[in-house]
Amino acid sequence: MVSRSYSNLLDLVSGDSPTFGRGGKKIPRVATVAGVLSELDDETSNSVTSDAPSSVSQDRMIIVGNQLPLRAHRSSDGSGEWCFSWDEDSLLLQLKDGLGEDVEVLYVGCLREQIDPSEQDDVAQTLLETFKCVPAFIPPELFSKFYHGFCKQQLWPLFHYMLPLSPDLGGRFDRSLWQAYVSVNKIFADKVMEVITPDEDFVWVHDYHLMVLPTFLRKRFNRVKLGFFLHSPFPSSEIYRTLPVRDELLRALLNSDLIGFHTFDYARHFLSCCSRMLGLAYQSKRGYIGLEYYGRTVSIKILPVGIHMGQLLSVLNLPETDSRVAELRDQFRGQTVLLGVDDMDIFKGISLKLLAMEQLLTQHPDKRGKVVLVQIANPARGRGRDVQEVQSETYATVTRINETFGRPGYHPVVLIDTPLQFYERIAYYVIAECCLVTAVRDGMNLIPYEYIICRQGNEKLDETLGLNPSTPKKSMLVVSEFIGCSPSLSGAIRVNPWNIDAVAEAMESALIVPEPEKQMRHEKHYRYVSTHDVAYWAHSFLQDLERACRDHVRRRCWGIGFGLGFRVIALDPNFRKLSVEHIVSAYKRTKNRAILLDCDGTMILQSSISTTPNTEAIGILNNLCGDPKNVVFVVSGKDKKTVTEWFSSCEKLGIAAEHGYFLRPSHDVEWETCLPVTDFDWKQIAEPVMKLYTETTDGSFIETKESALVWNYQYADPDFGSCQAKELLDHLESVLANEPVSVKSGQHIVEVKPQGVNKGLVAERLLVTMRQKGMLPDFVLCIGDDRSDEDMFEVIMRAKGLPSLSPVAEVFACTVGRKPSKAKYYLEDTTDILRMLQGLVTASEQAARSASHVASTRVIIDRE
Repeated sequence: MVSRSYSNLLDLVSGDSPTFGRGGKKIPRVATVAGVLSELDDETSNSVTSDAPSSVSQDRMIIVGNQLPLRAHRSSDGSGEWCFSWDEDSLLLQLKDGLGEDVEVLYVGCLREQIDPSEQDDVAQTLLETFKCVPAFIPPELFSKFYHGFCKQQLWPLFHYMLPLSPDLGGRFDRSLWQAYVSVNKIFADKVMEVITPDEDFVWVHDYHLMVLPTFLRKRFNRVKLGFFLHSPFPSSEIYRTLPVRDELLRALLNSDLIGFHTFDYARHFLSCCSRMLGLAYQSKRGYIGLEYYGRTVSIKILPVGIHMGQLLSVLNLPETDSRVAELRDQFRGQTVLLGVDDMDIFKGISLKLLAMEQLLTQHPDKRGKVVLVQIANPARGRGRDVQEVQSETYATVTRINETFGRPGYHPVVLIDTPLQFYERIAYYVIAECCLVTAVRDGMNLIPYEYIICRQGNEKLDETLGLNPSTPKKSMLVVSEFIGCSPSLSGAIRVNPWNIDAVAEAMESALIVPEPEKQMRHEKHYRYVSTHDVAYWAHSFLQDLERACRDHVRRRCWGIGFGLGFRVIALDPNFRKLSVEHIVSAYKRTKNRAILLDCDGTMILQSSISTTPNTEAIGILNNLCGDPKNVVFVVSGKDKKTVTEWFSSCEKLGIAAEHGYFLRPSHDVEWETCLPVTDFDWKQIAEPVMKLYTETTDGSFIETKESALVWNYQYADPDFGSCQAKELLDHLESVLANEPVSVKSGQHIVEVKPQGVNKGLVAERLLVTMRQKGMLPDFVLCIGDDRSDEDMFEVIMRAKGLPSLSPVAEVFACTVGRKPSKAKYYLEDTTDILRMLQGLVTASEQAARSASHVASTRVIIDRE
């Protein structure tokens, strides 16, 4: 077991690593060197990212949350020692039921109570041995800045759609609070690192308090199996983009393997932010939404959390619950109870609900004396002036309603702002005819779920209430459109909480709904809630996390970037960086060389203001063409006129335009076509359709080429442009179904071109021509950066071992950037490419000088 000093990471890395858990396996030391990861051969290895299969059959889940699922108090025997027990209400504890008995669970988080530094080692050891909990002890001042500062003043309001338009509305961004947030996340990461076996364990991080934790873990353990679930709403991109550290948080979340949200709306907003701010595309893959991020697929999960059925049913069976239900039955005899259970904060809409109750009693005098709203107000989790304002408004409104409509023995609104035992709250659920959850913005809110189960009741409660056990149960729900559970409660009356008239009308409707309909709505909800409990949610998340991490051991990983910009690139093991020394060596020993170069993004930097090749690139191309052993082609998607102007000074350079439709082997030869296409009448059909979409999509435009039409939406709104592109693709495929063309989508484009036209044609043509001229290629270099270049890679890779290449040919298919590709090599960027090509030029010049020296020596010898 870990020693008491395990909580100090420095102690762990400065001596013998203590053992922890399963079979005395040692805690891996922390690796700080980025790069390709070695295998963990034995227990003494210092590697932290093993590809070796685990020899232990039992999985382990490390659950990381802001707070540990524990309660703590000082011993009452006078010793002053800390006593701990499980917090049965904690979601982190409840979800354990869904992970299975074969999954060992370890918790990492803070304690609610402040532990003196002198006691921290003893407490940590006790919690680890007794509860398998690893406490993160945060200094009080740092914790205040982290939790009450950045989390509650900045993230929480913003995620609930509250912009800090003035100092009174939320908290303005404070860099020191952000730094505290990052520091606390780093402390949590250190705690996870102390106990993780990275090639075996799963890590599940919870909620917005720990959004940058995935980056710290991924940086140390490139293949860590990491899931994240956000329990709050995720705001639309218009709201989220106001956050100064928006990119840092997005990139940190993308270091997870699986990101979970309660609703599709929250997931859609997150994906939209990734698209608009990071330029990332997402797609559905066999039912799963996936984001491609540097060779990794980040999965998106949408599943609302459920309640703990066992705990709720056990409380329903308590004699205290039955006794309290009997008291409430007598207290509200002859009255219909409407129930609200909310935290006393600005987003729960308590004051709006009270105004709706006031409206109900005003418009329906017959309800006075008969309808009671019981509002249970839990203490707010945050603090500040906004909480005080909510409290003041709530008390004032309750007083006004009760003074206006009350009478002896009748209070229209019963406000309960003192803490209730769980069984007491359950009793209110049981006797309430309707539950009102009208928050203006809320993440999940399990109150409606609890209410439904409690209304189902049991035989003893039926007896107490005088109900026939065989009679179907009934319940009514009025829920806000803006809470996470709303989509899953199809039988509820949904309302806009800001519309007080509509909420009052919904209250009245809930009271007069016929009994059979109440029973039908209840049955529908009960069936869903009882089958989609917290165990179902946790089990489903673990299944998806296992699926998302399945390919980890088969990928090569590189860590790149600094700070919170760090990310991991995961690629096929055979994919590696093209070594200049390696290719120059092959270049020197070969005689018939074919060189194929893409233009945009390869010879020209895509992000450059200049859209033409620079003088350095032109000089390198001319020098490569000057070597008689080389045949050099530049392959572009641009039209003939543009590429002719660009490369007018390169007389020996071969050029292909419009993705290979037009071809010119050298400057003094006329352009020719790779495919005999005579019919371009299809343009008269396609162009009007493209114009229609151009007119309706701001920022889009049409590129007209001799052989093709391209609709470009690079400067349009990314979401709308993508949507329009899909519609345009379907539209064009429909109207051009009988035409000899292909319609394809690419990076921000939809293109129509003759069938069979692609850059692979240029590669095939070049290899055949060289062979016909007696120059059987023994060296092939092909470089490109996008999807259209994959056709060239496929052709030259397929040619290996065929008559079109020398049996000993060296083939280099190289893509720009580390990303999935048919190429076997990569170079980082245009600068890397030009440096490599310059190395080839230097090799040619050295060979030429050597040949010249040999020739001059022969002349001298001959003269002698």
